[in-house]
Amino acid sequence: MTQETGSTGTVRRTLGTVAAVLAATTLLAGCGPKSEQAAAPGTGSAANPSADPKRALLAAVPDEDAGTFRFTGKDASSSLSGRIDPAAKAMELHLAMPPEDGVTVKMSFLVIGDKVWMKARFSGQPGLPKLPDKWLALDKAKLTDADGVPSYDGADQGNAGPLLDAATSVAQQGPGTYAGFIDVTGGEAAKALDDGEAAALGEAGKHVPFTAQVGPDGHLTSLVLKMPAAGERKAYDYVVSYAGYGSTPKITEPAGSAATKAPALAYELLNS
Repeated sequence: MTQETGSTGTVRRTLGTVAAVLAATTLLAGCGPKSEQAAAPGTGSAANPSADPKRALLAAVPDEDAGTFRFTGKDASSSLSGRIDPAAKAMELHLAMPPEDGVTVKMSFLVIGDKVWMKARFSGQPGLPKLPDKWLALDKAKLTDADGVPSYDGADQGNAGPLLDAATSVAQQGPGTYAGFIDVTGGEAAKALDDGEAAALGEAGKHVPFTAQVGPDGHLTSLVLKMPAAGERKAYDYVVSYAGYGSTPKITEPAGSAATKAPALAYELLNS
């Protein structure tokens, strides 16, 4: 089936929400503000050097037939982990960003169809807001920007598809091992990066080296881009890892004491 490459928005929108919550939290604590058609996974041979390597990689990117799996991701400004359950149109996201004014925010989102739950924990300063340590069911009608919380828009939440689709050269170096270069300066690939980052990279962004691994079952297991320095941003590794295809527990709605309705404070933070 065709590997969709238009799912860069959800994670980036969510990271923007977490950043806004972090800023609002520092204020509440009195800290002050700071200024192509691809075969389904497993049908393309990862060990067959005669196959088109870019096509093989795109075929390995998780799609809606992947089964439940785990993922982790990391870039210059954040790290995330979780589970994806394509059959249920569900995902569980855990996000962390660097501290700001000594305040650390850890947020989690659970998405099942049109329903969304969140968790948030704040630490590092006295007087920080405290939310119940449960999955908090959100009413999107109470959100100033309902698009600011995640929604399920595809299995490839690490944006491996859009990035690999922008590869200008791909070579297979061994069974399941690939390397090449990606142009991240435009299209969906640029949207996978932080706002303004693609423009700041300039010419260097047109030739970003990457490595990728595909497992024996034909599923992508890792993608690493060696991102060059740009302006005040140091060089870093953009890392996406997928694992546990089909063996990861399915995502279900939280029940009983594990969940409750989100209190007013949750909306105050999300609407900041």
